[in-house]
Amino acid sequence: MDNLIKPTERIYACIDLKSFYASVECVERGLDPFQTNLVVADPSRGNGGICLAVSPALKKLGVRNRCRIFEIPSHIQYITALPRMQLYMDYSAGIYKSYLEYLSAQDIHVYSVDECFLYLSPYLLLYKMKPKALVQLLVGRIMEKFGICATAGIGSNLFLAKVALDILAKHQPDNIAYLDEALFKEKMWHHRPLTDFWNIGRGTANRLARKGIYDLYGVAHCEPQRLYKEFGINAEYLIDHAWGREDCTMESLRNYQPKTHSLSNSQILFEDYAWGDALIVMVEMVEFLCLKLVETQMLCNSFSLSIRYSKDCRPPTGGSRRLPQATDSFAVLEQFFRQLFAQTTWKNAPIRQICVSANDLVWLGDAEQNLFSAYPVDELRDRDRQQALLDVKAKYGKNALLRGFSYREKATGRLRNKLIGGHNSGV
Repeated sequence: MDNLIKPTERIYACIDLKSFYASVECVERGLDPFQTNLVVADPSRGNGGICLAVSPALKKLGVRNRCRIFEIPSHIQYITALPRMQLYMDYSAGIYKSYLEYLSAQDIHVYSVDECFLYLSPYLLLYKMKPKALVQLLVGRIMEKFGICATAGIGSNLFLAKVALDILAKHQPDNIAYLDEALFKEKMWHHRPLTDFWNIGRGTANRLARKGIYDLYGVAHCEPQRLYKEFGINAEYLIDHAWGREDCTMESLRNYQPKTHSLSNSQILFEDYAWGDALIVMVEMVEFLCLKLVETQMLCNSFSLSIRYSKDCRPPTGGSRRLPQATDSFAVLEQFFRQLFAQTTWKNAPIRQICVSANDLVWLGDAEQNLFSAYPVDELRDRDRQQALLDVKAKYGKNALLRGFSYREKATGRLRNKLIGGHNSGV
């Protein structure tokens, strides 16, 4: 691997913390995650609850990550650990700090709580080390300080580092793999299934299969116009990745500015909800959006709603609407969301997931000022009220001051205020 690297070549690494949540729980109990059957899940959500992580020992027995509790074979004995999201975030922050002992923050891109990209090139000469040796040092420090096993992919661009991690690293004795464009063609062109590759989902793979394409060799040698006709501008990324090319750099990631901005709040309900009960939950979620708008001093010009039903008994419903004037007012947005909910949601179908979004955001200071408001409410007073609510919550906790609808039997706001990422915080 190291002999193939040129002095001027860009070198990246992608490091993943193996079965992170489950490994943390094993470490906290003084157990070896490779010898211990452990599941991170909340049994109170029933046998249909998702296992957030399973230990490597369970994976060896065929139990897949993110499975449902009932999918674990009954003959397998295992420990169940209640999710402790704050603990996992603390571990993740500590591991990030260990990277900072060797790399600058500008050369680290946090992809998720358990995965990050590192730009290695500036440090190879500094430490007089080859890429694999530097990565071995980093993952060794993680094991030494935190007891967490890490896997890593090294590549001549970000995409190749990710592919080396996702597909090859787990088959290496030291959990580290390397890819450049030449090796990618040799090892990955005929790899199947396509869904193993980052950014190729089942839908994309199915559309390619209908064209008789089942691997990246087929994509690379397909007539480009056929792909552009099927995928539009996204065909460009598909073709580049089929050849192992990626123009995005760490600097590009740092400087990225999205063309449009939005805020969203999504919730999978613990049980099937009737229309009226789901409406209350949606209103709670809209209030959360409005508080976030006020906190970030943003206004939205449009909004959207998505509803999914239990066991796909109905296709998803919802829609989006343009607002007469940009706003952050809960009094305004609540009414618009209620109208959209009433117009688009099936009244007799059990509801299981709700997503609300505030879209086309603009900064409060840049918003067009109108002498007359488009809404029959005092938006300035409403904003002050929201800010006061934020101040109280910041000082005394998120549940210190709540609206009356959050005390309804089926409301979820009080419970969700105690969660991190929708899961138990552990504090």
